[in-house]
Amino acid sequence: MARIFITGSSDGLGSLAARSLVEHGHHVVLHARNERRAEDALRKVPGAETVLTADLTKLEETKQLAEAANACGPLDVVIHNAAVYRYGPDALLAVNVLSPYVLTCLINKPKRLVYLSSGMHRGGHPNLQRMLIPTINYSDSKLYIVLLMKAVARRWKEVYANALDPGWVPTKMGGPGAPDDLEKGFETQVWLAESDEEAVKVSGLYFHHKRHRPYAPAADDENLQEEFLNVSAQITGVHFPG
Repeated sequence: MARIFITGSSDGLGSLAARSLVEHGHHVVLHARNERRAEDALRKVPGAETVLTADLTKLEETKQLAEAANACGPLDVVIHNAAVYRYGPDALLAVNVLSPYVLTCLINKPKRLVYLSSGMHRGGHPNLQRMLIPTINYSDSKLYIVLLMKAVARRWKEVYANALDPGWVPTKMGGPGAPDDLEKGFETQVWLAESDEEAVKVSGLYFHHKRHRPYAPAADDENLQEEFLNVSAQITGVHFPG
Protein backbone atom coordinates (compact mmCIF):
# COMPACT_ATOMS: atom_id res chain seq x y z
CA MET A 1 0.00 0.00 0.00
CA ALA A 2 1.10 3.55 -0.71
CA ARG A 3 1.74 6.52 1.60
CA ILE A 4 -0.16 9.46 0.13
CA PHE A 5 -0.08 13.11 1.17
CA ILE A 6 -3.05 15.29 0.22
CA THR A 7 -3.01 19.06 0.66
CA GLY A 8 -6.26 20.77 1.58
CA SER A 9 -7.82 17.56 2.88
CA SER A 10 -9.82 18.85 5.83
CA ASP A 11 -12.97 19.04 3.70
CA GLY A 12 -14.27 18.97 0.14
CA LEU A 13 -12.69 16.87 -2.58
CA GLY A 14 -9.47 16.42 -0.64
CA SER A 15 -11.28 14.90 2.31
CA LEU A 16 -13.41 12.66 0.09
CA ALA A 17 -10.35 11.42 -1.80
CA ALA A 18 -8.52 10.80 1.48
CA ARG A 19 -11.40 8.78 2.91
CA SER A 20 -11.59 6.65 -0.23
CA LEU A 21 -7.84 5.98 -0.22
CA VAL A 22 -7.90 5.03 3.48
CA GLU A 23 -10.77 2.64 2.79
CA HIS A 24 -8.60 1.07 0.07
CA GLY A 25 -5.89 0.41 2.65
CA HIS A 26 -3.44 3.24 1.92
CA HIS A 27 -1.52 5.27 4.50
CA VAL A 28 -2.88 8.79 4.08
CA VAL A 29 -1.33 11.96 5.48
CA LEU A 30 -3.81 14.81 5.69
CA HIS A 31 -3.26 18.56 5.67
CA ALA A 32 -5.29 21.33 7.29
CA ARG A 33 -4.87 25.07 7.64
CA ASN A 34 -4.88 25.12 11.47
CA GLU A 35 -5.37 22.91 14.53
CA ARG A 36 -9.15 23.30 14.62
CA ARG A 37 -9.49 22.18 11.02
CA ALA A 38 -6.98 19.41 11.69
CA GLU A 39 -9.38 17.96 14.26
CA ASP A 40 -12.18 18.15 11.69
CA ALA A 41 -9.97 16.42 9.12
CA LEU A 42 -9.23 13.44 11.37
CA ARG A 43 -12.87 13.15 12.37
CA LYS A 44 -13.94 13.01 8.71
CA VAL A 45 -11.21 10.56 7.72
CA PRO A 46 -10.88 7.99 10.50
CA GLY A 47 -7.89 5.79 9.86
CA ALA A 48 -5.71 8.55 8.39
CA GLU A 49 -2.06 8.22 9.40
CA THR A 50 -1.72 11.78 10.66
CA VAL A 51 -2.60 15.37 9.83
CA LEU A 52 -0.12 18.21 9.21
CA THR A 53 -1.02 21.86 9.68
CA ALA A 54 0.10 24.87 7.67
CA ASP A 55 -1.48 28.07 6.40
CA LEU A 56 -0.57 28.00 2.71
CA THR A 57 -0.97 31.76 2.40
CA LYS A 58 2.27 31.99 4.43
CA LEU A 59 5.45 31.00 2.62
CA GLU A 60 7.38 29.97 5.72
CA GLU A 61 4.56 27.69 6.87
CA THR A 62 4.48 26.10 3.42
CA LYS A 63 8.23 25.41 3.65
CA GLN A 64 7.75 23.92 7.12
CA LEU A 65 4.94 21.76 5.76
CA ALA A 66 7.37 20.24 3.27
CA GLU A 67 9.75 19.40 6.11
CA ALA A 68 6.94 17.82 8.12
CA ALA A 69 5.80 15.78 5.12
CA ASN A 70 9.34 14.48 4.59
CA ALA A 71 9.51 13.53 8.27
CA CYS A 72 6.51 11.22 7.79
CA GLY A 73 8.69 8.87 5.77
CA PRO A 74 8.91 8.23 2.03
CA LEU A 75 5.82 9.44 0.18
CA ASP A 76 4.66 7.48 -2.84
CA VAL A 77 2.12 10.06 -3.99
CA VAL A 78 1.46 13.76 -3.39
CA ILE A 79 -1.92 15.16 -4.39
CA HIS A 80 -1.86 18.95 -4.70
CA ASN A 81 -5.52 19.54 -3.96
CA ALA A 82 -5.56 22.74 -1.87
CA ALA A 83 -7.04 25.80 -3.58
CA VAL A 84 -9.08 28.92 -2.97
CA TYR A 85 -11.56 30.53 -5.32
CA ARG A 86 -13.32 33.73 -4.21
CA TYR A 87 -10.17 35.39 -2.89
CA GLY A 88 -7.90 38.23 -3.94
CA PRO A 89 -4.80 37.80 -6.09
CA ASP A 90 -2.38 37.49 -3.16
CA ALA A 91 -4.18 34.46 -1.71
CA LEU A 92 -4.79 32.94 -5.15
CA LEU A 93 -1.09 33.20 -5.91
CA ALA A 94 0.07 31.85 -2.55
CA VAL A 95 -2.33 28.90 -2.21
CA ASN A 96 -3.11 27.90 -5.78
CA VAL A 97 0.28 28.50 -7.38
CA LEU A 98 3.23 29.00 -5.05
CA SER A 99 2.34 26.37 -2.46
CA PRO A 100 2.25 23.49 -4.98
CA TYR A 101 5.46 24.84 -6.54
CA VAL A 102 7.28 25.05 -3.20
CA LEU A 103 6.00 21.67 -2.01
CA THR A 104 6.98 20.06 -5.31
CA CYS A 105 10.47 21.46 -4.93
CA LEU A 106 10.99 20.63 -1.24
CA ILE A 107 9.14 17.35 -0.64
CA ASN A 108 11.31 14.35 -1.41
CA LYS A 109 10.47 13.19 -4.91
CA PRO A 110 7.47 10.78 -4.87
CA LYS A 111 6.53 8.25 -7.52
CA ARG A 112 3.39 10.15 -8.53
CA LEU A 113 2.28 13.77 -8.47
CA VAL A 114 -1.34 14.76 -9.00
CA TYR A 115 -2.24 18.43 -9.53
CA LEU A 116 -5.81 19.72 -9.41
CA SER A 117 -6.49 22.32 -12.07
CA SER A 118 -9.85 23.41 -13.52
CA GLY A 119 -11.55 23.70 -16.86
CA MET A 120 -11.39 27.44 -16.21
CA HIS A 121 -7.62 27.31 -16.82
CA ARG A 122 -8.33 27.67 -20.55
CA GLY A 123 -9.31 31.27 -19.83
CA GLY A 124 -6.09 31.97 -17.96
CA HIS A 125 -3.61 34.60 -19.15
CA PRO A 126 -0.14 33.28 -20.00
CA ASN A 127 1.59 36.54 -19.02
CA LEU A 128 3.55 35.32 -15.99
CA GLN A 129 4.58 38.83 -15.01
CA ARG A 130 1.09 38.99 -13.50
CA MET A 131 2.52 36.83 -10.71
CA LEU A 132 4.94 39.57 -9.67
CA ILE A 133 2.39 42.33 -9.04
CA PRO A 134 0.22 40.18 -8.47
CA THR A 135 -2.89 40.64 -10.57
CA ILE A 136 -3.81 37.02 -11.26
CA ASN A 137 -7.31 35.57 -11.15
CA TYR A 138 -8.51 32.02 -10.51
CA SER A 139 -8.27 31.01 -14.18
CA ASP A 140 -4.68 32.25 -14.32
CA SER A 141 -3.78 30.25 -11.23
CA LYS A 142 -5.14 27.04 -12.69
CA LEU A 143 -3.28 27.61 -15.98
CA TYR A 144 -0.08 28.00 -13.99
CA ILE A 145 -0.73 24.64 -12.29
CA VAL A 146 -0.86 22.96 -15.71
CA LEU A 147 2.40 24.72 -16.60
CA LEU A 148 3.96 23.38 -13.39
CA MET A 149 2.74 19.87 -14.10
CA LYS A 150 4.10 19.97 -17.64
CA ALA A 151 7.48 21.24 -16.42
CA VAL A 152 7.69 18.50 -13.79
CA ALA A 153 6.71 15.81 -16.29
CA ARG A 154 9.40 17.03 -18.69
CA ARG A 155 12.16 17.33 -16.10
CA TRP A 156 11.42 14.32 -13.88
CA LYS A 157 11.06 11.41 -16.29
CA GLU A 158 10.88 8.87 -13.44
CA VAL A 159 7.78 10.49 -11.90
CA TYR A 160 4.20 10.21 -13.14
CA ALA A 161 3.00 13.83 -13.01
CA ASN A 162 -0.48 14.67 -14.25
CA ALA A 163 -3.22 17.26 -13.77
CA LEU A 164 -6.97 16.98 -13.69
CA ASP A 165 -10.17 18.95 -13.84
CA PRO A 166 -12.50 17.64 -11.10
CA GLY A 167 -15.47 19.43 -12.63
CA TRP A 168 -17.84 21.95 -11.06
CA VAL A 169 -19.01 19.91 -8.11
CA PRO A 170 -21.16 20.75 -5.04
CA THR A 171 -18.48 21.39 -2.44
CA LYS A 172 -17.96 24.45 -0.25
CA MET A 173 -15.96 25.96 -3.12
CA GLY A 174 -18.30 24.91 -5.91
CA GLY A 175 -21.51 25.78 -4.08
CA PRO A 176 -24.65 23.68 -3.55
CA GLY A 177 -25.97 24.35 -7.06
CA ALA A 178 -22.94 22.97 -8.89
CA PRO A 179 -24.14 20.61 -11.63
CA ASP A 180 -21.38 17.96 -11.78
CA ASP A 181 -21.23 14.60 -10.01
CA LEU A 182 -19.48 14.89 -6.63
CA GLU A 183 -18.19 11.32 -6.67
CA LYS A 184 -16.69 11.77 -10.12
CA GLY A 185 -15.05 14.92 -8.79
CA PHE A 186 -12.70 12.98 -6.51
CA GLU A 187 -12.49 9.55 -8.10
CA THR A 188 -10.02 10.67 -10.79
CA GLN A 189 -7.46 11.83 -8.25
CA VAL A 190 -7.90 8.54 -6.37
CA TRP A 191 -7.45 6.63 -9.63
CA LEU A 192 -4.32 8.56 -10.58
CA ALA A 193 -2.90 8.03 -7.09
CA GLU A 194 -3.40 4.30 -6.71
CA SER A 195 -4.27 2.49 -9.94
CA ASP A 196 -1.92 0.02 -11.58
CA GLU A 197 -3.70 0.42 -14.90
CA GLU A 198 -1.46 1.33 -17.82
CA ALA A 199 -3.73 4.32 -18.43
CA VAL A 200 -2.31 6.07 -15.35
CA LYS A 201 1.33 5.11 -15.90
CA VAL A 202 1.74 8.24 -17.96
CA SER A 203 2.99 11.77 -17.42
CA GLY A 204 2.24 15.25 -18.63
CA LEU A 205 -1.44 14.62 -19.30
CA TYR A 206 -4.65 16.40 -18.31
CA PHE A 207 -7.68 14.37 -17.21
CA HIS A 208 -11.36 14.85 -16.57
CA HIS A 209 -13.40 11.94 -15.21
CA LYS A 210 -10.61 9.46 -16.01
CA ARG A 211 -10.33 10.56 -19.62
CA HIS A 212 -7.73 12.65 -21.41
CA ARG A 213 -9.01 16.13 -22.14
CA PRO A 214 -7.59 19.04 -24.18
CA TYR A 215 -5.81 21.72 -22.19
CA ALA A 216 -4.63 25.23 -23.00
CA PRO A 217 -2.01 24.98 -25.81
CA ALA A 218 0.17 27.54 -23.99
CA ALA A 219 0.97 24.88 -21.38
CA ASP A 220 3.08 22.99 -23.95
CA ASP A 221 5.39 25.99 -24.45
CA GLU A 222 8.66 24.89 -22.81
CA ASN A 223 9.92 28.46 -22.64
CA LEU A 224 6.77 29.43 -20.76
CA GLN A 225 7.23 26.45 -18.42
CA GLU A 226 10.77 27.56 -17.66
CA GLU A 227 9.64 31.14 -17.15
CA PHE A 228 7.07 29.88 -14.65
CA LEU A 229 9.77 28.05 -12.70
CA ASN A 230 12.03 31.10 -12.77
CA VAL A 231 9.36 33.55 -11.67
CA SER A 232 8.23 31.20 -8.90
CA ALA A 233 11.82 30.88 -7.71
CA GLN A 234 12.21 34.66 -7.79
CA ILE A 235 9.15 35.12 -5.59
CA THR A 236 9.76 32.28 -3.13
CA GLY A 237 13.54 31.92 -3.03
CA VAL A 238 13.00 28.20 -3.68
CA HIS A 239 14.60 26.82 -6.84
CA PHE A 240 13.38 23.79 -8.72
CA PRO A 241 15.76 20.86 -8.07
CA GLY A 242 18.22 20.23 -10.85
